[in-house]
Amino acid sequence: MSTNTSLYSRLSRRETHSPRSSLAITLAVLLILVAAWIGTEIVLSLLALPALLVAPADMFASALGVLEQPAQYVGIAGVVVAIIGLVLLIAGIAPGRRARHTLSSTRTATVADNAVIASALARHAAHAGNVSPDNVTVSVSHRRADVHLTPASGLPVDAAAITAAVNQQLEQYELTPRVTAKVRVAENGKVGA
Repeated sequence: MSTNTSLYSRLSRRETHSPRSSLAITLAVLLILVAAWIGTEIVLSLLALPALLVAPADMFASALGVLEQPAQYVGIAGVVVAIIGLVLLIAGIAPGRRARHTLSSTRTATVADNAVIASALARHAAHAGNVSPDNVTVSVSHRRADVHLTPASGLPVDAAAITAAVNQQLEQYELTPRVTAKVRVAENGKVGA
């Protein structure tokens, strides 16, 4: 049974975390294009033909002469390159998350999209608050579910009952990572809702 458990946890992780393949492919294509351009410029220079954009000798001379440029331009370029490098480093290290949660199950790997969880919570909140489902909006993020309910004008709504119903549903789902609910009832109701 332990092999199934490890298989289910591996499958669940694969479905709840996004791969970095699109970023890696984009960077690889950019590097290939730059390498092809530099190679083309070198071949054109060896054949004594005019350069496409910049001759290799001029390119390397300008790279070596960067210290002769005004300090503010070199500093700005350095900051931009450092920010790009930091963003790529963070994108490579930080886990990418999809808008999904794992539901507790011993028999299979069960993954639910946040929109599905939000829809179920909205239905239960509408039933507990005795309002139309159109008057309930729910958004589910990685660790939080925000429930916003607009009651019918003149009809009282028990916020504690709605909070209890939403929390009960979240406990039944046993989501990983755990989601906490925040219920807000609008002060002004809708006419004819």
